[in-house]
Amino acid sequence: MKLEKVIIENFRSYKDWIEIDINDLTAFVGKNDAGKSTILEALEIFFNNKMIKIEQKDCNVYSSNGLVRIGCVFSDIPASIVIDTTAITSLEKEYLLNSDGHLEIHKVFDCSKSTVPSEVFIFANYPTESIVSDLHQLTQAKLKTRVKELSIEDKVSDNRSNVSLRSAIFESIEDLKLNPTYVSAKSGDIKSIWDILKLQLPIYSLFQSDRPSLDGDSEVQDPMKMAVQSALSEVSNEIEAIKKKVQESALLIAQNTLTMLAEMDKNLANELTPSFSEEPKFEKIFKLTLDGDDGIPINKRGSGVRRLVLFSFFRAEVERRNTLSSNKGIIYGIEEPETSQHPLNQILLAETLEGLSSKPKTQVLLTTHVPAFAGLLPTDSLRFIIANESNKEIVNAEMNQNILKDIASSLGLLPNFGNNVQVLVFVEGVHDIAILKTFSKLINSVNPSIVDLSTDSRIVLIPTGGSTLKEWVNREYLKTLNLPEVHIYDGDALTPPKYQETCEKVNNRNNGSIAFSTRKREMENYINHKNINAHYEINLTFTDTCSVPELVAKLVHEKDPSAKPWIEVSEKKIKDKKNNAKKSLNYEIASTMTYEDLCESDSEKEIEGWLREISLRFSPLPVR
Repeated sequence: MKLEKVIIENFRSYKDWIEIDINDLTAFVGKNDAGKSTILEALEIFFNNKMIKIEQKDCNVYSSNGLVRIGCVFSDIPASIVIDTTAITSLEKEYLLNSDGHLEIHKVFDCSKSTVPSEVFIFANYPTESIVSDLHQLTQAKLKTRVKELSIEDKVSDNRSNVSLRSAIFESIEDLKLNPTYVSAKSGDIKSIWDILKLQLPIYSLFQSDRPSLDGDSEVQDPMKMAVQSALSEVSNEIEAIKKKVQESALLIAQNTLTMLAEMDKNLANELTPSFSEEPKFEKIFKLTLDGDDGIPINKRGSGVRRLVLFSFFRAEVERRNTLSSNKGIIYGIEEPETSQHPLNQILLAETLEGLSSKPKTQVLLTTHVPAFAGLLPTDSLRFIIANESNKEIVNAEMNQNILKDIASSLGLLPNFGNNVQVLVFVEGVHDIAILKTFSKLINSVNPSIVDLSTDSRIVLIPTGGSTLKEWVNREYLKTLNLPEVHIYDGDALTPPKYQETCEKVNNRNNGSIAFSTRKREMENYINHKNINAHYEINLTFTDTCSVPELVAKLVHEKDPSAKPWIEVSEKKIKDKKNNAKKSLNYEIASTMTYEDLCESDSEKEIEGWLREISLRFSPLPVR
């Protein structure tokens, strides 16, 4: 399942009902005490209620009823659920989806009580016609009575199945009067359905920035707990089978014991019923720790070291989840991941978390108020928390681009280049920036008159597509400078090129600006095939019009003898594999090329032509 939305009401500083859109990567930004960490902790209570437990004082101080609501909306829900070995159904057939076709679960906590109880509701577009509104609460005997009252016995495919009985009744009613309804999961078959669903919810793991450094609950211990939890989730079916086998055997022994007891004291035997008091907690059986060579637990080290271990855990997770085929999702909630990290590590951390969030069934939620780190985050990931006197507002930057100026102003994020900028270079995306810097460095090494984009501060490279907050700030600031611009866009193997109209407008400005469409399909087509083959150990050939990332993704996938046929791979996974290939091509493989490799793949020296035009548009550096 994938988390699409979080709903909070009456929880701490969030008094009024608020809905928060969640992406694969979601970053909550705002001033101190704006309520960023509260969202991550609300999710910890919803999913686990362990590290952060709901308390009486968690209820908003202005609440009139003491009820706290935390809700989650999920997509990618199971296509079917099995209530028992014979009853296969779906949330759609049970009318347990909301009006958007998503699973919406609300947990309501009564903080007026000293020991805070909770109740689970499924908010769904549910039948409210009186004859069907109570079906999930009826016993099988009562369902059969209802079937008989409606004279639809012949419509029931299996009268031993509640699912079959309900289905026949639902289908017999012309107008079910579907309406948004809170359906309690306290009893009946809704409870049975919820018992199944909660096992399929994503794993949620919260990493806090100011956690106490105790041996048993340390900042470093949690990644290790997460490792155990993830490993257990991958064998959940086997564990469930073991649990059932143990329970069946134990119950049989207990029942035999009662039979023997009845022979001596029947009344006493009748008073006793065998049952398991709680679910087994397998994650407590396996304890994984990290100790230094000197015997000092790693959690006793400085905060920077502890956070480096956490950072390394996430980098390892990128690699692990790249090969994982688990059906269970995972959500990482990370509070201020940049804490105690060197600026260079912050850059790598931002890339790591973005890469982790791009993996299938993986989401990353984080908080920050540090301008430098916030500037590295994609603009579509940003959620700006505005705390007013009476309520809070959380603005989705993806839906409201105007809010980016407010975010930058609130964080104090300003352009980080000097006054010597002379040329603006516009490309489609951040990957194009990386590969152009690599190619320019190669060409500059043999022809110093060609600019080296990786080191020259007179040039600012700006992606025109999806960008980070920092790049957006730079782009907005540079609009007013009236500098010459060089635009380089993918031709996309189209006739005319995809951005021909845009290029013509730039070329007609008569202010020194110039625009190009690539003759090849895209930047990856200028990477030498020999370097690609050496990196991946594949045999790839391609033309100027091929999609190189897609070809690479397909060949790498097919290298695995156990992989399913490419044609059977889902669109989502193909997209993920293409994105991974694109990153590798632009950041890793391009950097292995020599000048001779580039000349072979770009025999017309098209790239050198673009860079020459850039070089002609600024004054020479002063001689020292």
